[in-house]
Parts: sequence; C-alpha cells; structure tokens
Amino acid sequence: MIDDDARLSEMVASYLSARGLEVGTRADGATGLRALLEEAFDVVVLDVMLPDRDGFEVLRALREKSDVPVLMLTARGDDSDRIVGLEMGADDYLPKPFNPRELLARLRALLRRARRAAPAERDRLEFGRLVIDRLAREARVDGERRELTSHQFALLLALAERPGRVLSREQLFQIVRGDELDAFDRSIDVHISRIRAALEVDPKAPRLIQTVRAVGYVFTPPASER
Repeated sequence: MIDDDARLSEMVASYLSARGLEVGTRADGATGLRALLEEAFDVVVLDVMLPDRDGFEVLRALREKSDVPVLMLTARGDDSDRIVGLEMGADDYLPKPFNPRELLARLRALLRRARRAAPAERDRLEFGRLVIDRLAREARVDGERRELTSHQFALLLALAERPGRVLSREQLFQIVRGDELDAFDRSIDVHISRIRAALEVDPKAPRLIQTVRAVGYVFTPPASER
C-alpha cells in the first residue's frame, strides 16, 4: 500500500493482515515504486495524492515493468480520476473514505482475476465454448474454427490474457504493436467489431468483449466460462 496517510495505512494493514493478507506500506511514490520493482507483490493499493509525485506517475512507471494488479485510491472519486487511472493501466479504483470490507472484497476480486490470467502462458486458453490456441493462432467456438486475421487474433489474445481488465486503445496498440496496428485511426474499433462478428452469439449485444465508454475494451466471459 502506497499512501502518505500513516494512520490510514496502519489501519488498513492491520485489518487486511488479520484476514490473511501480508501487507507492506510505503509513504511516498519513490520508495513505493522502488519496492514494487525490487520485490514481488500480488496486488497494489496506490493513492493518487502522494507527497513527492502523484499516483498516476507511479502507475505509469510501474506499467512499463509490471502487470501487477493495481487498485487506486482517490480522495475525490470523480470520473476524471477513474478514467485517467483506467487508461493508464489501473485495474480498479476506490474513493476515500472507504469501508475496509469493500477494499478487502475488491482486492480479493483482483487476486482472483490475476489467478485466472496466469494460465495465459499455456498453449490454449479455454473459456467455455471458446478456445484460443496460441500456437496455432486460431480461435474456435464449439470446436469450429472462426476466421480472424492476424491483427484480430493478436487483439483477441491481448484481451483474453487479461480477463476483467479494461484496456485502452493505446494499451492494446502497445501490446500488439508487433502487428503494426494503428491505435489512432480507429482501426482497433473496426477489428473489435469483426472479432465480435466472428465469436459472439449476438455481435450487437456482445458478452465476451465489452466496450467501456471513453476508456476502451474488456474481455468478460460469463462467470461459468472463466
């Protein structure tokens, strides 16, 4: 947890520790970022307002090195903070003041998502009826191969490897840049539309790949298929 409010950090650490989580705290962005890059953590609670730099700067630097789940704390909790955080790679956010029970629930959800994402290094990702074969670079629904271009498969894989995480167009571009996608001419939107047409039961009411307005896209297979 990176927050300069010592009393809050102590309270949160005590509460989470009593419920099975080992918690480390840092009071500023520099020491927090150094700890994140030098040690192994499963999830990060990051305050937006820090004494030496804002949390967005820490998040930006962290995302260049790590995909560790990040929940951001903001005193304001307004849409601009939420959208900026999500666009930069945050996985969730919580406005202050907050209920410690809600923080614990959100952290557990992030940890579950991370565990589901771990099999991404396997050759096949399976989400119920949908199977994504990383080696063959193909997607099948109920065993039937669906036609996707190389660009479209790369986008699908980038999203499916991170279920539940909102990815902006810029993030998707960075992940699949080897496929030379142009994030700024809206071509990603066209590719997503065609992926939906190939995979979804009803492309106009997508279940697998959903749009997060003003942010990007998120891969959300139904709970029974995760």
